Amino acid sequence: MKLFEYQAKALFQEVGIGIPKSYLLDDASHIEAAIEKTGTPCVLKSQVLKGGRGKAGLIQFADGLDAANEKANLLFKSPHHVNRILVEEAIDIHKELYVSITVDPVESKVLIMACREGGVDIESIAIHTPDKIIMEKVDITSGIQPYHCRNMAYSLGLDGQTAKQVMGMIEKLYHIFKTYDAELVEVNPLFVTKDGHCIAGDGKISLDDNAMYRQKTFTKTRDYFESDIEYEAAREGIPYIQFDGDISLMCAGAGLTTTVYDLIHDEGGTVANYLEFGGPNYRKAKEAMELCLSNQSKVILIVTFGTIARADVMAKGVVEAIKKLQPDRPIITCIRGTNEQEAVKILSDAGLECIFDTEEAVRKAVAIAEGRALS
Repeated sequence: MKLFEYQAKALFQEVGIGIPKSYLLDDASHIEAAIEKTGTPCVLKSQVLKGGRGKAGLIQFADGLDAANEKANLLFKSPHHVNRILVEEAIDIHKELYVSITVDPVESKVLIMACREGGVDIESIAIHTPDKIIMEKVDITSGIQPYHCRNMAYSLGLDGQTAKQVMGMIEKLYHIFKTYDAELVEVNPLFVTKDGHCIAGDGKISLDDNAMYRQKTFTKTRDYFESDIEYEAAREGIPYIQFDGDISLMCAGAGLTTTVYDLIHDEGGTVANYLEFGGPNYRKAKEAMELCLSNQSKVILIVTFGTIARADVMAKGVVEAIKKLQPDRPIITCIRGTNEQEAVKILSDAGLECIFDTEEAVRKAVAIAEGRALS
């Protein structure tokens, strides 16, 4: 679960990490109250869960009340579904750094990363100049030690009080990482002001979904999703990714789904959505098909290979879903695996064609989407 920037900074503030003076704006009419708290110049930061906010125009600077009012209205009316704006004081910046804490899955350790070049796309640095990224690995059983923090601060070229502040910040970020079962805690940029203070300029925190049962502080609401479909899928516990193509996928297993996705593109087609119909969801045919029908796709392609998830149960669910939902577009089925013979009988009795070859099913779906064939 990704947190909004204002939520990340609230956690930073709880542990004593410096953040800019700020005001969370949910209505442009309150901009005067925001400016009273932050002063001007100020920064208006749209609270949306997507990267590249600056490039998308979702972060604006204002040098006075009138400009702030104009830009707040502009952001709230943007097509990016901005419901909140974090208004912050503009910081007098001397330098920008990067600090993050994440998981090293290879060594099963906590990985602290830092870079002297903050405020930039860290992925580009990792690709083109990886030597600029400083890394320190922490054994999760013994926890972070003072030498970890010293190594990071001095490797960043810091000294004196600035180095001490960054050491303290890293220790506090580690505390957040552990306490909230995070996958990522990131400060980018970390501002070092001209008078030597360290301030979290931005904050990104992603929590492990598998640990949400013990993280009662945060609950996923509609605000955390780009669309109603993604929100409804999450409420059902069905993994779902939205695309903008023509073919809705109901597939069992990430590997098979990825293969089908690639086959569709190789055949010249486009994918409308990924939807996980396998694992614990193989009895949710109706819910899965409802999500696919919410899309503007031209055909629904169902490809499964059930082992523990039985093919006959999937087939029966698909037939019942079709009867209840009366889909307005063709359904292509390629359902195989345990109890396949029974699945074939169920689909055939319902008048559905049973396809046993994945590539053949993909070719048919692409042809239908392109108007070259009938179901």
